[in-house]
This record gives sequence, C-alpha cells and structure tokens, in this order.
Amino acid sequence: MSEDKKGFFAEFKEFISRGSVLDMAVGIIVGSAFTAIVNSLVNDLLMPIIGTIIGGVDFASLKIVITEAVGDTPEVAILYGSFIQSIVNFILIALAVFLIVRGINRFRRKKNEEPAPAPEPSDEVKLLTEIRDTLRKNSGK
Repeated sequence: MSEDKKGFFAEFKEFISRGSVLDMAVGIIVGSAFTAIVNSLVNDLLMPIIGTIIGGVDFASLKIVITEAVGDTPEVAILYGSFIQSIVNFILIALAVFLIVRGINRFRRKKNEEPAPAPEPSDEVKLLTEIRDTLRKNSGK
C-alpha cells in the first residue's frame, strides 16, 4: 500500500510540475483579470449608453408573475427580463472581445507587414544596367 501512495504522489508531482499545467494556471489567472476588464467595459461604459438609447428600459425587472407573494411565501415568477439581459450582456461581451482581438490582430499584422528591403538585383540585371548606361553615354556624344 505504501508503494501505491508513492506511485500516486510521484505521478501527481510529475503532473503538477509539467509546463502545460503551469501555462494553464497562468491562462486562468490572466483570463480572470481579462474577464474583469471586459465586464467593466460592458457594465460601466456600454450599458449606460445603450440604456440611454433605449430609454432606460431595465430588462431585469420584466417578469410574468405566476403566483403573488403571500405572507412569508415569495412570489413565483418567470424572470424573462433577466434572460433578455443575459443575452444582451453576452452579445456586448462578445462584441467587446471581438473588437479587442481585432485591434490586436491588426496591430500585429501592421507590425509584421513592415516593408522588406528591396532585393539585391541579380548579376544579369546589373550587367544589363551597365550596358544601358554605357549605350546612353555613347549615343549622347
């Protein structure tokens, strides 16, 4: 049984020390930070603008009440407004991420598309250029 524990712990140690696990952990941490940025972009910047455009409609308050609240019993309702709000949030988050990725890709493309230096002319082209220049000189005299 002790051998099984050593095998298990050795295998676990090998799993944890792989680079892919560390890369995954870094990705999760960076993804969490990126999620906070995108959520702030949507909730703090885009939603107020959209709320102003659509006249301040709060989707989250839209619902169909099945039974009213009585005493300590809460109401039973279909909260379709929360569903609509979730869809709007998803679309806005997807749009924000798309715009960010699109901007990064354009920046990378421009950086990678820096003009390459003109290729050095071949020996034949150099020779033909010399012949042309010589003929121009001689015909001009």
